Amino acid sequence: MSGIPLHAAAENNDVAAIEKLLADGAEIDARDGTGATALLVAVHANRVEAAKVLIDAGANVNAKDKIEDSPYLYAGARGHLEILKVILAHGADLKSVNRYGGTALIPASERGHVETVRTLIAAGVDVDHVNKLHWTALLEAIILGDGGERHQEIVDLLVKAGADVNLADGKGMTPLQHARASGYKEIEATLLAAGAQ
Repeated sequence: MSGIPLHAAAENNDVAAIEKLLADGAEIDARDGTGATALLVAVHANRVEAAKVLIDAGANVNAKDKIEDSPYLYAGARGHLEILKVILAHGADLKSVNRYGGTALIPASERGHVETVRTLIAAGVDVDHVNKLHWTALLEAIILGDGGERHQEIVDLLVKAGADVNLADGKGMTPLQHARASGYKEIEATLLAAGAQ
């Protein structure tokens, strides 16, 4: 629980308190000890109403905390889809990256957030962005995914969005090689159909 009233109100999803604090001159993008704004606190807790009020009042959707998370990046990574859609409509920086050098699409793909992946692709996030691990969203979905239905669907979405199926990791292993090594037959078939080597 934060010592900053606006942050506490955001964490508690207390819209009335947020509106009163802002009307009384609370600084909308004030930071707590972790560097988080009230909006990021709301996003962490998936407090949709609090997030909407803060965004509508002009909260910065791209303000990063000390570990380089922003409301936009965190909502995408965690699959907080309702908040993410509002953030995307309010100036999300699609090129911004997290502490791993990855866009919101990469952790969303890894964690199996199908609708979030679909939403981020539609918003125009670069499907072939490479993070500091030399992994793309496609590679993360295969390497860190479980090969199940959600990750199969994400691989399909990424491929249909034009992801480079032959973009290898830092060691030169391709998505197809990773899929085969993990025994993910359905993903392997999707990749092969898309011309994977």
